[in-house]
Amino acid sequence: MLSKQSFRVKVSILFSIILLAVLGIVLVPPIAQEQGYHHFADQRMVLGIPNFWNVLSNVPFLIIGAMGINGVIRKDRFTLLPEILPVYLAFFLGIFLIGIGSGYYHLWPSNETLVFDRLAMAVTFMAFFTIIISEFISEKAGKQLFLPLLLFGLFSVGYWYVTELKGEGDLRLYVLVQFLPMLLIPLILLLFSPRFSHIALLWTALVAYLMSKMAEMTDEILYLSLAGVSGHSLKHLFAALSAYLFFLALQKRTLI
Repeated sequence: MLSKQSFRVKVSILFSIILLAVLGIVLVPPIAQEQGYHHFADQRMVLGIPNFWNVLSNVPFLIIGAMGINGVIRKDRFTLLPEILPVYLAFFLGIFLIGIGSGYYHLWPSNETLVFDRLAMAVTFMAFFTIIISEFISEKAGKQLFLPLLLFGLFSVGYWYVTELKGEGDLRLYVLVQFLPMLLIPLILLLFSPRFSHIALLWTALVAYLMSKMAEMTDEILYLSLAGVSGHSLKHLFAALSAYLFFLALQKRTLI
């Protein structure tokens, strides 16, 4: 009885944070895409390819995504929850599509090309969030939530783009999709018992993702101080490292 009560308290904490986040997003005014977002520090053209290093640094996503898709399909290389195999597949497909979408975006940076990058990221965020819910809280809940979360993630990008076309850009829903799971996932890892070993790799993956966001925010500073290595290129490499660490966790872990 105590265990059930404790479980309910922990779930209530998560729901409270979600409600507060949703309320906060509703209360703030629409968030338009910054005009300077598409102006990256490293715009060098190499071999006729504009923004070469920002484009090339997306290749790891293609490799890790393909490796992950192969691992999920073969099943013998990963330790997975059989009930949510499509969710693992969606995660690595999203990683692969980030490589395509982000590479395409950085060839010709604009809102029109950014939408493809963000659609792929929405798939990845929602799939990873569903995996964590399934593995730490409830397989049944994860299985039921995946499609609604995925549709909401895709809708958030579509909503942003349509509002940008109308001159009233609104990123609020996409902000929820990108940042709320990253707030909830560490809490879930702390509050709920793991079903698999090698949890340290999940924490390291989260740290790598945090590093990617820090690199993104210091794009020009790093470009000037690291002899031409831009923060945005490093962002891609750290984010790909984060996906690879999860890939390693699936390979190495065992059922507790």
